[in-house]
Amino acid sequence: MTLDTESGLSREETDALLARHETGVLALAREDEPYSIPISYGYDPETRRFYLRLVSTPESEKRKFLASSPLARIVVYEESEPVYRSAVAIGTLEEIPRDELTVEHIEQYGKAKRPLFEIWGESKRDLDVQLYQLEPDELSGRRIEVDRE
Repeated sequence: MTLDTESGLSREETDALLARHETGVLALAREDEPYSIPISYGYDPETRRFYLRLVSTPESEKRKFLASSPLARIVVYEESEPVYRSAVAIGTLEEIPRDELTVEHIEQYGKAKRPLFEIWGESKRDLDVQLYQLEPDELSGRRIEVDRE
């Protein structure tokens, strides 16, 4: 397997990739400890913001990482052989308190699908749903074509 071509995606191609998907990986870190989870998201290509509903229990590892206001990365990728495309957004997650929600926020969270990856053994009343947005400091896309022969 050899790498034939690798190139950056244009802004429009990156936005299209992010808009056509609804899941990715959220990576957080604090000090020297990493944490990453699959997430569902909404994406607004006009503002280039991500909208996330993150569900956890009060004692969860996720909640501990989120409480530290970590730098975050969202990674979204797709494969359509022989082409791979990916986008990486880097920024700080900002929690949106419910009493500060605007009509625009509600519209965007409506586009963020329910947490598709979350399976809970706890009662739903023990779960905490918090709303976040990420306006990336950096947002880039990449296209790689691989020759398998």
